[in-house]
Amino acid sequence: MSRKYFGTDGIRGRTNQWPMTAELAMKVGMAAGTHFLRGQHRHRVVIGKDTRLSGYMVENALVAGFTAVGMDVVQFGPIPTPAVAMLAHSMRADLGVMISASHNPYFDNGIKLFGPDGYKLSDEDELRIEALLEQDIALAASKDIGRARRVEDARGRYIHAVKSSFPADLRLDGLKIVVDCANGAAYQVAPSALWELGATVVAVGVSPNGTNVNDGCGSTAPMLCQETVVSSGADIGIALDGDADRLIVVDEKGQIVDGDQIMALIASNFARAGMLRGGGLVATVMSNLGLERHLAGQGIGLERTRVGDRYVLERMRQGGFNVGGEQSGHMILSDYATTGDGTVAALQVLAALVRAGIPASELLHQFDPVPQLLKNVRFAGGKPLEHDEVKRVIAQAEKELDGAGRLVIRPSGTEPVIRVMAEGDSADQVRDVVDRICAAVEKVAA
Repeated sequence: MSRKYFGTDGIRGRTNQWPMTAELAMKVGMAAGTHFLRGQHRHRVVIGKDTRLSGYMVENALVAGFTAVGMDVVQFGPIPTPAVAMLAHSMRADLGVMISASHNPYFDNGIKLFGPDGYKLSDEDELRIEALLEQDIALAASKDIGRARRVEDARGRYIHAVKSSFPADLRLDGLKIVVDCANGAAYQVAPSALWELGATVVAVGVSPNGTNVNDGCGSTAPMLCQETVVSSGADIGIALDGDADRLIVVDEKGQIVDGDQIMALIASNFARAGMLRGGGLVATVMSNLGLERHLAGQGIGLERTRVGDRYVLERMRQGGFNVGGEQSGHMILSDYATTGDGTVAALQVLAALVRAGIPASELLHQFDPVPQLLKNVRFAGGKPLEHDEVKRVIAQAEKELDGAGRLVIRPSGTEPVIRVMAEGDSADQVRDVVDRICAAVEKVAA
């Protein structure tokens, strides 16, 4: 059954345009609430959001939908995505909802759903909810309509949980840390957690106004963090995205450290401490070949999945892994969280920095990435990758890179674009391979 509403990370779109309208949000509340009405207990859903202006509209529509089918609602206000996952489980809720479009601009929004175990919903659950969206949904009897209330200490509960992931024998005294919260959901909790652990905190991206989330700040625009680290003489910088499930680090020289280097550091440290499970870590097809070679040199495996943190987590759960993530900065440490958590991952990096006693630039440069190039090719329709000439060019490129590089070609899941990525020891060869494949796709897609 094909998906109509759910993508790889919930429902997402431009607000006040289908499907991200108040009408559909209310119907999602009714459908998801109905799907999770199981048993005779009083059912409960918890809802968090980031700082987008449209969050008010989407939240109220969801509350109307959930209460209409008999679910009680607990509202947290602005709080990171991983906090919703954690609190859904700890508060014995039947369902958790995060209202966010993650790293997207303010005019987009989204609805992410978590089950009572704190994990994102399975494909089966999402498809059943989609089916309900196409039906007339039975409403609760008047006496059974749900109630809604706000919990004011949700952020404090999350800060406590985040701090518990940091080694009890360490403190952050003496470290000056820049934290860029992208004017998003972590604008209060991330600086507070770092300060409570002893750090001198320089906080930026902590003045949300409804329309400035991810705007020139955060993990997808780390220039602000880079500039602030250098100008303030900080030891390290931490950049989160709008819903704080993504992390990019900046060293004391202002250099960006991506998710591959962060995963290499955490996995290596876990392995040395005997904490690494599953025999390695899980990353996506986009992680650099240099990471794979670096880990192999330490006897640490790397398993790859398709792009999307949900697929990383799925493989982690199947194989018993406790470290996974994406080059883009999604970090999943399943000992501490059921979904990506940028703040928890940052604390693991900071713990390593304290223990090593060396500059961040030395600690965080775990390996030399091999040359990697990604280009996008737009097409009007059809299936360019199934054309014989495109197949021939791709096969030739794979033969040339065999043993010396890697090729990843995939259609985008959100737009009519073919993504062509190659990496290898020779930058010239990588560029030539990508250009030839893109030219072949453009020719047949014209």
